[in-house]
Amino acid sequence: MAEKQPTIQNFIASMNRSGGFARTSKYAVIITPPASLSRLAASRNSTTYGSVGQSFDAGPADTNAANMQTLNSQVGRQVNLHCNTVSMPGHDLQAQDQQHGSAPGRQMVQSHDYAGTIAASFYLDVHMRERHFFEQWQKMAVNTNTHKANYYDDYIGTMEIFQLDGNGEITYGIKATEVYPATIAGIEYAYENTNQIATQAVKFQYRQWFNMTADTIAGYNDISRFAVEDTKTYGPLDIETTSSAILEKQLEKSRQRRLRAPEVDRQGANRPTKQEADRQKHLKKPEVDKQLPNTSLLQEIKRQQQLRPPQVDRKFGGL
Repeated sequence: MAEKQPTIQNFIASMNRSGGFARTSKYAVIITPPASLSRLAASRNSTTYGSVGQSFDAGPADTNAANMQTLNSQVGRQVNLHCNTVSMPGHDLQAQDQQHGSAPGRQMVQSHDYAGTIAASFYLDVHMRERHFFEQWQKMAVNTNTHKANYYDDYIGTMEIFQLDGNGEITYGIKATEVYPATIAGIEYAYENTNQIATQAVKFQYRQWFNMTADTIAGYNDISRFAVEDTKTYGPLDIETTSSAILEKQLEKSRQRRLRAPEVDRQGANRPTKQEADRQKHLKKPEVDKQLPNTSLLQEIKRQQQLRPPQVDRKFGGL
């Protein structure tokens, strides 16, 4: 039997089951500066005076890290909210041609790579704090005065990109690691752009990314455990913790299901049982036989006749 061709009703039903389409206007971005920022900002320079023999605090050892930490505490959340556009990165499989004799060759995968950069743009406030944020981040990679590069671990951070549904809940998310702003694009000014908001384009370099929702999306399970405020705790380093959390939730759900009161059969509740029907039959008033009134009437006529005085024979009444 030939399979039925898809119809518009099947398409609509499929979309209703899946919850609708993903919208590119529903997203969230969380950019995290280098993890070593606190350590670098806390390190201090000390100066020792030989004649006195005492050490005095000469300020932070890394002024760029101290300035970056201050900017992150002031405008870090604003940068995330002002992300105007962002491109979710892809994944490449690198293949090499393998041919045996004169047979057609095969493209066999040899490795994989995360090519390209993550392009994003940000709305700028009147003080252009967002541009200051990324400029200071780049200074942590290379000193603009000495022109010397710093350690790689001192300027890499992370970036998380989330797909949201119509209710603002996270349905998909990736976390890119070893991220830093490789390119800060220029800004074009023009007198005719009276009502145009200034934006800052930035290209982020990264090493690789991880799917943060792979375990839950695969089984269409509950993904309400992801929230924008809590997403920083999920990532490639806690895959085992995430999986165990899912398992615990599934066990708890099955336990709650067993504790529920048994559901009453709604069809059986409206339909009386045989025993109840027999009981109701006995409780009914006995029906009166409609023929009885006619029988009792004949008996009453006979009784009245017996009570009448005997009639005198008129022929012998004159005797």
